[in-house]
Amino acid sequence: MSGYCDIAPGHPLHGPYHDTEYGFPQREEAVLFERLLLEINQAGLSWETVLRKRAGFRAAYDGFDVDAVAGYGEADRARLMADPAIIRNRLKIDAAIHNAQVVQRMRASHGGFAAWLDAHADEDGKPRDKASWVKLFKRTFRFTGGEITGEFLMSLGYLPGAHRPDCPVARTLARRSAR
Repeated sequence: MSGYCDIAPGHPLHGPYHDTEYGFPQREEAVLFERLLLEINQAGLSWETVLRKRAGFRAAYDGFDVDAVAGYGEADRARLMADPAIIRNRLKIDAAIHNAQVVQRMRASHGGFAAWLDAHADEDGKPRDKASWVKLFKRTFRFTGGEITGEFLMSLGYLPGAHRPDCPVARTLARRSAR
């Protein structure tokens, strides 16, 4: 059960994210990459800190353009490490660049990031569980442990639990998926 449904409604940052993004399936590469980058940067910090810095991340990482980020070199790393509008952590910055390059390769191997997620959503004819997702993400991406992977996938509807069943957003998502 999601405690987020208790704290988010009405909050200036958490509320809009909870009501319009969290648990909502996404297909756009930049949106998926943004969500992964933000979840990685949340590690060790509060989600509110990340939401407060979201615009800074968007500006610093070229609007979450995968090709732009994949091409970052040492000058970009230095620029990011000096940018107070984002979370300045070399491991997280390096992970963003590496993961952008991984997403580029997914275009050739699967047709894109969303198609890669879809291709791995089932395992042996059943929905993939969190533990197997975490193993897959650790093999594929950098800086993606259990909490990061779980939240990333829950935020996109690949894992259940983003919203309590009695949350109005859960009912909205259920109606959408029934169509």
